[in-house]
Order: sequence, then structure tokens, then C-alpha cells
Amino acid sequence: MAAGLKTVILLSFVLAVGFLLIILSCALWHNWLPLLVAITFVIAPLPNALFSHCGADDFSGSYESTGAVDLGRFLTSLIVVTGFAFPIILAHSGVINTSACVMSIMGGGLVYGTILAYSQAFKQDESEFD
Repeated sequence: MAAGLKTVILLSFVLAVGFLLIILSCALWHNWLPLLVAITFVIAPLPNALFSHCGADDFSGSYESTGAVDLGRFLTSLIVVTGFAFPIILAHSGVINTSACVMSIMGGGLVYGTILAYSQAFKQDESEFD
């Protein structure tokens, strides 16, 4: 296992900073709508995780992506773009402050990046005989 305790500590620290930025973007300006960004970025990897196991069977030698895998990637990208665009739209319409928008986007990016880094660091290699 290549990822160890230092990786877990670093990822948990970055995740905590990301959630801190999102919560501060809500609490400092007394508007809790940017908290929806945290929910958006937490559910963003779910379609990829669910649809990544659909597709090629064990007996075929091809590693081409199927329609289900592409649908999972499309839904994930749709949710990520929504997570970045939602605070911008709220700031443009005057519902939240521009500083809250920036803090919310930075925090959401940290949360989503941490989830991606965790899934890559602890990905298990598939072995035929294990």
C-alpha cells in the first residue's frame, strides 16, 4: 500500500480547510446558501463511482469505455460545473457577497480535490488471483 498515514493526515487537513472556508463563507455574511456548494461537491464523485463498474466484462480484452461509463463522467462533470457556477450566479444576482462567492468556490475546490486525491491514493489494483 503506497499511501500511508502521512497521506491520510494531509488529506484530512485539506478537507478540513475546505469545509472551513465554506462554513466561513456562510457564517461571516449570515447567509447559508453557499453551504449548498459543499453538498454539491460531496455528491459530485458519486456518478463516476457508480457507473465505473458498468461496462466491459472480465473476458473481453478491450478497455473501451461504454455508454454507462460516459454517462457517469457526464453527470460528474455536470455536478462539478454546477458547484462552481452556483456561487457565481448567487453573487451576480446579489444574494451573497462576492467574498463569500470566492471563499465558497475555493472551499468547494479543496473538498472535491481532496475526494479525488483520496480515491486515487487508495485505489486498489485489481488482481486476477487475489
